[in-house]
Amino acid sequence: MSMEQCLHEYKQGLGTFTQHMPKVGQTFNAFTEACFAEGMLSKKEKQLIALGISVAKQDEYCTIYHTKGCIDEGATEKEIFEACAVAAALAGGATMSQAVTLVRQCVNEFTRMH
Repeated sequence: MSMEQCLHEYKQGLGTFTQHMPKVGQTFNAFTEACFAEGMLSKKEKQLIALGISVAKQDEYCTIYHTKGCIDEGATEKEIFEACAVAAALAGGATMSQAVTLVRQCVNEFTRMH
C-alpha cells in the first residue's frame, strides 16, 4: 500500500468514525485543528514535534500523516531526520532510564529475596 493510500484509509476511517460518533469525532477534529494552528510555535515546528512523537511511539499512520505534514509546511529532509533523531534519543533515553532505575531496583529487591 502506498503512503497516499494509507492517508486515504486513515481519513476514510476517521470519517466513518465521525458518522457513528459525531460529537466525539467533531470534537476530536476541532481539538486537533486548534493544537496544530499557528501559535507561539509555527505549524512546521508542531508537525516536527508530532512526527518525533509518532516515530518514538511507533505509530505508523501518524508517522505517515505527520511526515506529509512536515513536508507540506516546508520542512526540509534534514529537519525531518533531525526531529527523528531527537525522538530516537528520547526513546532510547527512556529505555536506559528504566534500566538504570526500575530494573536495577527490581534486581536489588528480588535477588535479596532468593
